Amino acid sequence: MTHNTPLSPRPLRHLSDVHRRVLTAAQLRSHGVTAAELTEQCRPTGPWRQLLPNVVLLHTGAPTGEERLHGALLYAAREAAPGVPAQPTAEGPHRPTYTEAVITGLAALTLYGFSATPQLLSVDRVDVLVPRLRRLRSTGYVRILRTAALPTPRMVSGLPVAPVPRALADAVAELTDAEAVRRLMTEAVRAGHCEPAAVVRELTAAKLLNRPHVVDAVDSLLAEGRSIAEDRLYRMVREHGLPDPVWNVDLRLPGGPHLGGLDAYWPEQAVAVELDTRAPRQDEDALWSEYARKREHLERLGITVVYLTPRKLRDAMEQQAAVVRTALMASGDRDPAAYVVVLPR
Repeated sequence: MTHNTPLSPRPLRHLSDVHRRVLTAAQLRSHGVTAAELTEQCRPTGPWRQLLPNVVLLHTGAPTGEERLHGALLYAAREAAPGVPAQPTAEGPHRPTYTEAVITGLAALTLYGFSATPQLLSVDRVDVLVPRLRRLRSTGYVRILRTAALPTPRMVSGLPVAPVPRALADAVAELTDAEAVRRLMTEAVRAGHCEPAAVVRELTAAKLLNRPHVVDAVDSLLAEGRSIAEDRLYRMVREHGLPDPVWNVDLRLPGGPHLGGLDAYWPEQAVAVELDTRAPRQDEDALWSEYARKREHLERLGITVVYLTPRKLRDAMEQQAAVVRTALMASGDRDPAAYVVVLPR
C-alpha cells in the first residue's frame, strides 16, 4: 500500500513551513517513512522529488529560493550524532542546526540585501563553506567550498551566512566582470555592511589581489571608503560641537622639509587628526612604519596627532569626538608647539 503522507511518530507540525517541505532521507525515516515508501513517493509520477542527494522536496513544483537554500544546507551539514535528532523535536527549537555548513558567495550577499546580486531564484549556484577535511562533493546547484577554519556565521533569515567580507571574497573569486566586482565592493562599503580594510583582508587571504580587475576594484573601494570616512569626520565635528579645524592640509617647517598631510588641523591648539585608512596589503608593515615616523616627528614638534579609523567613526562617533575634545582642551597644559607652515593639500 502506498502512502501519500508519511506515517510519522514525530509529527511535522512543530516545524516551520519550509522545514516541512525540505527534509533529508534520515529525517524522513525519523518521521516513520521507510526506504521503500520514500522510493515510491519520489517516483516520476509521485508527490515528492529528490532535490539533492539524500535531500527530498515534499512537493512536485519548482523549489522556492528559500527551499533551495535550506536544501543546500541540509546536503552539506554534518549529520547529527547517533541519538541526537537532526531536526528539532516537538519540545525543542523550531529551527534545525546546520552543523559545519555556512552559506557564502552571491547567495549570501543576496540574503544580506545587496541590490547588485540576483534574486535567490536566479542564483544559479549556492556556495556552501565546509571544513577542509569533510568528504563532500559539489552536486546539482550546490558548490562546496572547503576552508581551513569556518568563519563565525551570522544568522540571516534563520540561515547561517558567512560575514560580508568573506562572502564577498568568495563571490569575487568566481567573477571575471570588472564592473560586477566593482559594484559589489562599492555596495558593501556604501551600504555600511563592512569597512574596506576587512574586504581587502579577505581578498588577500584568498590570493585574489593578483587579478588586475580585482586590484582596480580595490582602488575604487579604498577611495570610496576614504570619502565616506571623511564625511563622517565632518559630521563628527559639526554634530558634536567641536571648533572648526582647517581641513586637508600639508604641514611644513619654515624653509624646511614637508611634514606630511593631515585630514584636520587646529593650529591654535596644535592638534591634528588623521584618518587611518590603511588596507592590510603586503606592504602594511612599511606603511605603518611611515605612519609611526610621521607621528613621532610631529609630536617632537609639540603637535598632538589623533588617529581615527573609519570603523570607530562609524560605531563610536561620540567617543571619538570626546578624544579629540580632550586633546584640544589639554593643549593649554603643554609647551607651545613649533611654528609650522599650513598649506592646502
